[in-house]
Amino acid sequence: MKFFSRIKKDIRVIFERDPAAKSVLEVVLCYSGLHAIWLHRISHALFQRGWIVSARLVSNFCRFLTGIEIHPGATIGDGLFIDHGTGIVIGETAELGKNVTLYQGVTLGGTGKEKGKRHPTIGNNVVVATGAKVLGSFKVGDHAKIGAGSVVLKEVPPHATVVGIPGRIVVLHGKRVHNEEEYREAVAELCRARGYDMNNPNVCAELMEEIDVDLDHDMLPDPDREMIEVALRQIQRLEARVNELETQLAAAREEISAEAMRTSSLEVSLPHKVDLKKRSVEHGTEDRP
Repeated sequence: MKFFSRIKKDIRVIFERDPAAKSVLEVVLCYSGLHAIWLHRISHALFQRGWIVSARLVSNFCRFLTGIEIHPGATIGDGLFIDHGTGIVIGETAELGKNVTLYQGVTLGGTGKEKGKRHPTIGNNVVVATGAKVLGSFKVGDHAKIGAGSVVLKEVPPHATVVGIPGRIVVLHGKRVHNEEEYREAVAELCRARGYDMNNPNVCAELMEEIDVDLDHDMLPDPDREMIEVALRQIQRLEARVNELETQLAAAREEISAEAMRTSSLEVSLPHKVDLKKRSVEHGTEDRP
C-alpha cells in the first residue's frame, strides 16, 4: 500500500505545482522529472544494499533517459517536484527534505575532494530556481528560495531568499505571499477536485505541506538595482547642490564685479576734482593786486 500511495502522491504533486499538467496519463508518460524520481528509488535501494555497480548503472540509464543525474546515494524526501529537469545534478551525500521543487539546470554539488558529507542538505518546502548552484556541505533552511542563476556557498536560514553570485540573503522572514486562510481554501478546493475526505485530518495535513511551496521565484528583490538606484539618487542630490553653489558663486561674482566697477569709477573721478580745485586756487592767487 505504501508503494502505491507514494506513486499517487508523486503524481498529485505535479498537478499541484504545474498548471500545464492535463491528465494522469500525460504525467506518467511524459514527465521526465517523475521518471527520474522513480528510477532513483530503484538505484537508491540497490545502493543501500551494497550493489554499487548495479545502482550506478540504473543511475546512468536515468541520466541517458531523462537528462537528470541523481547519484544513488542521495537521499530524497517525499513530494519532490522536478520541472523541466534537463541538466539537474544531485550529488552523493545530498539530502532533500519534503516538498522540494527543483528547476532546470540546478546543481546540488560538493566542493573539494574531502570524503564524507560534502553536499548540501535541502530543507522542507524549498524552491531552487533555474540554473542555481548550491555547493558545499551546509543546510538550506525550510521554506527558503534560491533565485535563478545564484551560486550558494554558505548556509541559508529558514524563510530566506538568496540571489546573486555568490549568493546573498536579500529577504529574511519577509512577508509571505500567501497566508494560512489561503492555504486552507486551496486544500479544500484540492480535496473537492480529487475526491479526498476533507474531514480526515491526516489527509488535510499532508496536503497543507504539499501546497505550502512558494513558487513565485520570479518575485525576487534585485540588490544590485537597488544599490544603483540609491547611487543615482545621491548623484542627483549632489548635482542639485553643485548647481545651487554655482548659482550662488555666479551671483557673488556679479556683485564683486559691480563693486569693483563702482570703486574704479570713484577712483577716476576723485583726481579730476582735485585738479580743478588746484587750478581755481592758482587762478585766484594770480588775480590778487
